[in-house]
Amino acid sequence: MGRVAGLLRELRAELIELEPGTFDGEGAASLAEDLAVAENACAVARARMAARAAECGAHRGRGFADAQDWMATVTGSSVREARAELDAVREVEACADTRAALVAGEVSVAQAAEIAKAETEVAGVEGELLDVARRGSLGAVRTRARKRRLEAIDREELHRRQVAARELRHWVDELGMVCGSFRLPPVPGQAFVTRLERAAKRLGRADRNAGGHERFEALAADALVAMPAPPEGSDETRRRAASADVVIVQSAEVARRGHVHDGELCHVVGGGPVAPSEVEELIAAGAFVKAVLHDGERVTHVAHYGRHLSATMRTARGIGPPPEFDGRRCVEPGCERRLGLETDHRVPVAAGGPTSGENLDDRCTPHHWEKTRRDRAAGLLERGPP
Repeated sequence: MGRVAGLLRELRAELIELEPGTFDGEGAASLAEDLAVAENACAVARARMAARAAECGAHRGRGFADAQDWMATVTGSSVREARAELDAVREVEACADTRAALVAGEVSVAQAAEIAKAETEVAGVEGELLDVARRGSLGAVRTRARKRRLEAIDREELHRRQVAARELRHWVDELGMVCGSFRLPPVPGQAFVTRLERAAKRLGRADRNAGGHERFEALAADALVAMPAPPEGSDETRRRAASADVVIVQSAEVARRGHVHDGELCHVVGGGPVAPSEVEELIAAGAFVKAVLHDGERVTHVAHYGRHLSATMRTARGIGPPPEFDGRRCVEPGCERRLGLETDHRVPVAAGGPTSGENLDDRCTPHHWEKTRRDRAAGLLERGPP
């Protein structure tokens, strides 16, 4: 213990003297990566020591009735965060590989907790999620873990749970602003989000034409306030009918058979798994739905249910890349953004890049700007097409 404590004091002294301005960009990036690994290792060592201290009741000698209160005070975090950290250290003991990676600083405490939780619910996913954690963010681990948990639930049962769990809550925050959260089943939820994004983009075009630079999130808030349902039969109702609010991806076998087997898909793009019976009900009710059938590797058919058709390319792009076809997201590694994505030409049009599915990527606004900066620096925006 004395040696570790001494090394920690020495490290702290070095960090106090650290001056980022003396590093070049590559050196700063390399040290930041090393510090991230060391931070993970320190965090798990701290949590393990705290868990041991709690077992021995040492926190009471420091004037704290609960170990999480003591840890929250020591770390300057919330009681909820401290409790989650202590719980994670205990839960990960059942996952040997994750525990080893955690102690080595290869994954964070939060990532390890997500892996342990998923392994408890769906045995056998630890290795897959550990690979994701080593290469990606906490968000990437949560996304993959959620996907595996949902796949393990019968679709009809999942639909019943989703309907029962629907809710909307609202409150007033410290600025006096009305805040809210909602949970909707995948079909009505994704339809709502699609309409909201469509309205926000219209406001964005008007804002840019007027010389504005409003954030997309602010425009989405404006769109929500201005989005009452139009009367049936109105021009707005007919206009909305011309573009699908929901895209369903189904394995061809599911469409024929009517139920899902392991490894097959039936979900709302941008949402979650749905029951095949729900898709049939949507179509029977006259809802405008796009159904994309695939054979596990490629799209084999795009069916548009409704009175109007839209471009196949737009549909194929909107469902996301194979094999999961789980909706659009920013293509930059580690970026999980799905809202307000922009279409980017991988090879710029100015450099001869075609407008085709193979040359189009989805990027969030910051990464789109960064890609444009790189293209300009490389001279790709100055040359005309050959």
